Amino acid sequence: MSFLLVVIFLLAVVITAVAGKGLRARRWRTSPPDGFPADEKSHLSKQQTAADQAFALKAGIINGLSSGNPSIQPLLNFDWKTTEPLKLRPFKPKYHITMAIQNSAPSDLIVIDRNYFKAVAYRQVIMKNHPKTVMGCIPSGVAPLQELYSYLLGEYLPTRYPSMFSLSPDRVSFTNKVTGSSYPISPVPSNPEDIMRILGSTIEDDIFLLIQDPETKEHRSVAFICCHPSGFDPAEKLDKVLAAIHGPVPAYEKIGASMERFFAKLEAWRGVKRMNWSLQTHTNLFAPSGNHVHADEEVEEETSVDITSTRFRVELQSLTRLPKTNAICFSFKTFLYPLEEIKDEGLGLDLADAIEGLKAGNAPGMWVYKGSIRWGRAICEYLRS
Repeated sequence: MSFLLVVIFLLAVVITAVAGKGLRARRWRTSPPDGFPADEKSHLSKQQTAADQAFALKAGIINGLSSGNPSIQPLLNFDWKTTEPLKLRPFKPKYHITMAIQNSAPSDLIVIDRNYFKAVAYRQVIMKNHPKTVMGCIPSGVAPLQELYSYLLGEYLPTRYPSMFSLSPDRVSFTNKVTGSSYPISPVPSNPEDIMRILGSTIEDDIFLLIQDPETKEHRSVAFICCHPSGFDPAEKLDKVLAAIHGPVPAYEKIGASMERFFAKLEAWRGVKRMNWSLQTHTNLFAPSGNHVHADEEVEEETSVDITSTRFRVELQSLTRLPKTNAICFSFKTFLYPLEEIKDEGLGLDLADAIEGLKAGNAPGMWVYKGSIRWGRAICEYLRS
C-alpha cells in the first residue's frame, strides 16, 4: 500500500512539473522572464505558433482584437443626445503651413455628439443629390474600401459605441440603433458604391483612401466619400497624387516631401490628428465651390457681411494605415461655429489677429486662398468691435 502511495506521489510531481513547464513556456511567449536577452524576446515573439496565439488570445494575454486591430476602449454609458460638440479653436496670431500632427489613440478615430442624427440624415441627402461629386472609387480602391467597412462596422463602432451600434449574434449584420438601419458584415458588400453609401450614412467623417504608387512612391487617391467639401470638388481629386491634390494650396511645396515621407512610414493603426480652420459667410457644410479664392480669380472686397450666417469652420483630421491593404485612411469631421460664439468666448481679438496673420507667416498666399481678401476687413471689424 505504501509503495502504491509513493508511485502516485511521484506521478503527481511529474505531471505538475510538465504542466508548469508548459505554462511557463506559454508565458514566455508574451513576457519573457527578467534577464532574458532582448534579441531572444524578439525571436520568441516571431516564432509564436498559431496555437500559442490562440491560447494567448483566449487567456487575454494579447491586447487588441483577434484580427490584429488595436484595442478599442468602449464608451459604455455614452449618450449621444447629451454630448456637446468639441470646441476647437486652433488659430494662432501668425499662420505657418506645417503638418502640425499630434498622436491620437485608436479609440478616438470617430467622434460623435448630439448632432449625429441630423448630420447623417443630411449626408444621405447630399449623396442622393450629388453622387458623382461626393463619392468615387477606382478599381484599386475597392479592397481598401472593403477593409475599412469591415473594420468600422464589424469592430470599431459596435465596440466603441455599444449604445448606438450592435452586431447580430452570428456577427453577420450590423445595426445602427439610432437610425434603425441594418447592413451586412459577412460577407462585405462587393459593390463599392454600396459601401460608400453605407459609410456615408453611418459616420459623419469624410474619407479619402490613398495607396502608395509602387513606381513613383507617391500616394494616390483611390476612393473617397466626401459630403462636406470646402472649396474643392472631391471628384477632381480621385486618382491623383498628393502633390496634384494640393496643387492650389499656397506654399504646399514646403511640406509636400515631408507628407510623402510621413505617409510612407505611418504604421498600421497608429493614429494621428491635426486641425485645419477657415471662415465662410454661409452655413453650408457642402461647399465644393466659393470658400476658396484661387490665384487667377478676380474678387471684390465685401464691405459688409451677414454675421449671423458667418461660420468658423474647423476640420478635425485623422490619419491611420489599414494593415491588410496598406492603404492610408485620411478622414475628417467638420465643425461649424457661429462667429458670435467665438466673440462671446472672449476670443474675438485673437481670431481677428489670426485672420490678418494669414498673410504674415510662411504662406502669405493663404490670405487670398482662404477668402480673407473678400471678407477679412468686415469680419475683423466685427470681432474687434
